[in-house]
Amino acid sequence: MSEKKREEISQGKVKFSARILSGLFTAIGKLPLGVLYGVADSVAWLAGSVVGYRRKVIRRNLTSCFPEKSPEELRRIEREFYHFLADYFVETLKLGAMTPQETMRRMRFENGEEVERCLQEGRNVSLYLGHYGNWEWLSSIPLNMKARAEFGQIYHPLESEAADYAFLKIRGRSGATSIKMTETLQTLLKWRREGVPSIVGYIADQTPGFNGMHYFADFLHHETGAYTGPERLSRMLHCAVFYCDITRPKRGEYVCRYIRMADDAATLPQFELTQRYYDLLEANIRRRPALWLWSHNRWKRTKEDFFRHYGQEEGRKLLTHL
Repeated sequence: MSEKKREEISQGKVKFSARILSGLFTAIGKLPLGVLYGVADSVAWLAGSVVGYRRKVIRRNLTSCFPEKSPEELRRIEREFYHFLADYFVETLKLGAMTPQETMRRMRFENGEEVERCLQEGRNVSLYLGHYGNWEWLSSIPLNMKARAEFGQIYHPLESEAADYAFLKIRGRSGATSIKMTETLQTLLKWRREGVPSIVGYIADQTPGFNGMHYFADFLHHETGAYTGPERLSRMLHCAVFYCDITRPKRGEYVCRYIRMADDAATLPQFELTQRYYDLLEANIRRRPALWLWSHNRWKRTKEDFFRHYGQEEGRKLLTHL
């Protein structure tokens, strides 16, 4: 069998699996949210009390970030986090089946007129957000904007092509374009050449590799290696920049309040935008800690590791510019 034929068969299997998985997600999403939350309660109990999903990482993160809190308070946040994580998964599946009207009712936005004004003026907009609340529901932003613009969200492809396809279908349901991280610059430049303003969301609290570190932010009692790509792109395109401050009034409802961080990112000193983002994210987390993604190993690359990797002299040079 030729290599081309094997590739065609492989792609056919992926497409078939993707259709099956997408259909399953849609079927689950059509269940009432109350039923899905009942399932989530059981999943949270299994993950937290039986399996202990990433418990060591979660407890280490909570203890180091909140040294002022008692063990009882930390265990309460841990339990609430497991419940939120289970809710996040069923809510994401529900997003794939909600009507635009229901989506707009459950995911509300405040201060959107400022963002709208920037787009109407033909300016590009960067949105900074974190793994806080249901970040997937923010893909509904296009439903709440009247200005002509391209709406983008940066993502890492999943290892499973079938799962990647299914989740991209959910994320693009409201009109946003999912952009692979490696294709971000070329996509933004293409939109600029076409003369269409863009509004792009960056989940900027991820852990970068050493080659992506140019700054260590003060964040939750840690020197935190920061992903500075969003600042670099925002400066290059002279973007207006907003932070997405998330609250969850109750199950099944979120509110995003846009907080202006900069009128033009290029006018700020280097790294100031990145530190402002981490300050706002920390304030968001401290108001309700359980809604952040405590299960990811956020501080696996320390500043000491950075200097061991590059050496003192080269490391100091890299931390002086974007």
